[in-house]
Order: sequence, then C-alpha cells, then structure tokens
Amino acid sequence: MSNQEVVILSVGGVRFVTRASTLQQFPESRLARMLNSDDPEFKLVNGEFFVDRDGTLFRYIMDFLRTLQVSLPTDFSDYQRLQREAEFYGLYPLADLLSQEHLLKPRLEILEVRFSLQEMQALFQIFGSCSTTVETLAEQITVFTGQQSGQSWNSPFPSQKPLVPLPLERPSHHNMVFQCGYDYSAGDQFVARYVSIKPDNRKLINGTNVLGLLLDTLLKDGFRLISTRTVSAEEKVECYSFERMQRPAGPAVTVNPTPGSSGVAQARRNQVQKGK
Repeated sequence: MSNQEVVILSVGGVRFVTRASTLQQFPESRLARMLNSDDPEFKLVNGEFFVDRDGTLFRYIMDFLRTLQVSLPTDFSDYQRLQREAEFYGLYPLADLLSQEHLLKPRLEILEVRFSLQEMQALFQIFGSCSTTVETLAEQITVFTGQQSGQSWNSPFPSQKPLVPLPLERPSHHNMVFQCGYDYSAGDQFVARYVSIKPDNRKLINGTNVLGLLLDTLLKDGFRLISTRTVSAEEKVECYSFERMQRPAGPAVTVNPTPGSSGVAQARRNQVQKGK
C-alpha cells in the first residue's frame, strides 16, 4: 500500500480517515502492520478496517500519530484506559508517556496583583507562580514617561511632547513592578507615567483605569478571580488573586529511523517542561 493512500478505519463505530503514512509512523506498531498483514483484530469490511475498540479514545491516538505530541483536554482523566489502548495498538512510546501522568496533567497557576493608590500615582506589583506567564504579561505592558506642566496634570490625554518608554522593574522571574500617575518634579513640572497594555492601544494615566484594564486582560486570558482583599487599609493596598489551569507542554516523541535496523523506528522521548 502506498504511504499516501487514504485509509478508513471504523473504531468502535467511530469513523476515521487518514493516510497510510500516518499509521506507519511507528513501523512496528499494530496499526502499521495492519496495512500489510492479516490481523484477526482488524476486519476489512467494504474497504474499511473495523476494530472493536474505544472510538472516543482512538481520536487521541490519531492526534498523537499526526503530531507526535501528547495533547489532552484539561479535564481528561482516563490515563490508564488510554495507556491500555496505546499498548493494544503497539504504540509503546505513547504508552510510556501516558504512564508518566504527572507530566501530562494540567497544573494550577496562581497570579496575584497588588494595587496601591496614592494621591497622584498608583503602584502595581504582580506575582505569578509561572515565570512564562509573567514574562508574557511583561511583554504586553509598557510604561511611558514624559513631563507636563502643573496646569495640565489632571488632563486625561497624554502631552503632545514625545513620551519615552520605560523598562518594567523585574525583581525576579516571577514578579514585576510598575507605576502610573504623576510625580512632582520641579517648579510647575510633573513627571507623568502612562501605561499601555496590549492589545489595547490606549495610554492610561489613572490608576483605577489601568487596574480595570489589567484585570480585564487577565480574565480574557483564562484567569479566574478567586479573591479580593485589603492588605493595608492605611496604605490603601488591595490584593486581587487569580487562578487558572495551565495546560502543560505536550511531551513529544521524535521518530528517527536507524539505518540497518530493517526500518524499525527508534523512539526518543523529548520531554519539555515549561513554566518552571
């Protein structure tokens, strides 16, 4: 059978259409050998291979053959059953990955926003359990600074003078600090700090407005607000706590055919763990 030929499988009554080359990713697997041998578990009926197995779980088998990665829903729980299916089809690299359940289960991610509002400025401190998320958020947030006269300090619009972007303070990989509002400079001059959060193009100077945009950005990114509390009433510090289930990077299997091994695929696991 040509490796470009279309193959139709009926697994437990669920129909799948794929190429022979997809099923031959692992030449020693039962699915690869099915195409060129008589296997009593696979019945060829009206041009379709029928197998009496779980069709719902087989879609994860097909996804693995197409991508060589294990990507499961956040609420997936049938690891042992899927491992058993992988073993039935002779996909032992997949079965081996599924046996390491801790690599595949989503992790709970925590993010905390501390907001302190003073007379003319606001301070933001963000702490996150996942450094990758904090890094991504830091790339979305830009602080711009410029000088204004005292007569226009409460203007809702930035000065016409060019604004200069400032780097965010990053005390560690897991947190960031930035400010918005006005600082008294000299005479009737004030240093103004505006905050922009992508994909929103506005430059905001009011701390409450920046807080609203920041919280809305986090909610759209899949976070859930779990608590709001006042850390210090005297210093006007509020804390907003968020959580979300973080999908792990799918462990991948790289298939490297080795010369002189009769085309046997050598599977090498490349387990990628992000966000540590």
